[in-house]
Amino acid sequence: MMGNFQVRTDLALEVRESYEEDDIRLRGVKVEEQSDKQKEIYTTIVHIETENGAKAMGKPVGIYITIEAPNMSSPDEGYHREISIEFAKHLRKMLGKERDSILVVGLGNREVTPDALGPNVVNNLHITRHMIKEYGRLPSDVEKTGEISAIVPGVMGQTGMETLEIIKGVVQETHPKVVIAVDALAARSTRRLNRTIQITDTGINPGSGVGNHRNAINEETVGVPVIAVGVPTVVDAATIVNDTMEELIEQMDHSENMQRLGGTLGTLDQAEKHQMIRELISPHLNTMFVTPKDIDETVKYLSYTISEGLNLAFSQKQE
Repeated sequence: MMGNFQVRTDLALEVRESYEEDDIRLRGVKVEEQSDKQKEIYTTIVHIETENGAKAMGKPVGIYITIEAPNMSSPDEGYHREISIEFAKHLRKMLGKERDSILVVGLGNREVTPDALGPNVVNNLHITRHMIKEYGRLPSDVEKTGEISAIVPGVMGQTGMETLEIIKGVVQETHPKVVIAVDALAARSTRRLNRTIQITDTGINPGSGVGNHRNAINEETVGVPVIAVGVPTVVDAATIVNDTMEELIEQMDHSENMQRLGGTLGTLDQAEKHQMIRELISPHLNTMFVTPKDIDETVKYLSYTISEGLNLAFSQKQE
């Protein structure tokens, strides 16, 4: 990162990586990596253990699990099933024994495709609370899971209410033991778009990745533990410009031919080049976000993958 130029991201892994680029060691932050090269699924767990670590990262103390799968956006049902199983494994550990009563919240706007992940996930969930309330736990398919309920609260522009207000009202009436909030995220890197799932036990700040901050949805504000699940579907346009210019600068620094082709640009020192980039990207691109052209189909695939993982995680027989 350069000077005061900040790229927006909801992924704790990307925040941690930005410090590694600057060769800074963060106290109170621990990282562990797992990989299954055969399945092409890579998992990174970031533990923010202290308030100092939280302050440096700009994120609350807690656990941030990032599952990366390069082919997640492809329509391969078998591969998506493997991702769902991996996702369910980590979510089940985070839930512990709190699987008797769960409220799933599909955050986002159904009318905006990159923001429709949460509502689409809810559409594909196995909802059981109404069946258990009506018939008890006698049906064999219900015995295997707890009371699962779900809500799609929409966005303030549609309802005139803060999402937090709606969730708190539902929690007070239905008394779930855990809330799982599913939302679309913003990424720092284009290679993580639609290829990454983040799970965290710290809750979520809807819209924070795109600079549209709403009230936090977490245990402190809701009253029960909140687990956030998200997939990055957009990237800051300024990030793309920044990465391209950084690559150009690097090439010019290592190539005499590039320096000659660059003319005046090739004579600038590193600080002057960075200043030029800041002037190019601000303020015109700071409010623009980019999403892949096939986002419609991709969100459908991803919503099935997430919902299948949730259904597996909620199942009592999956131990």
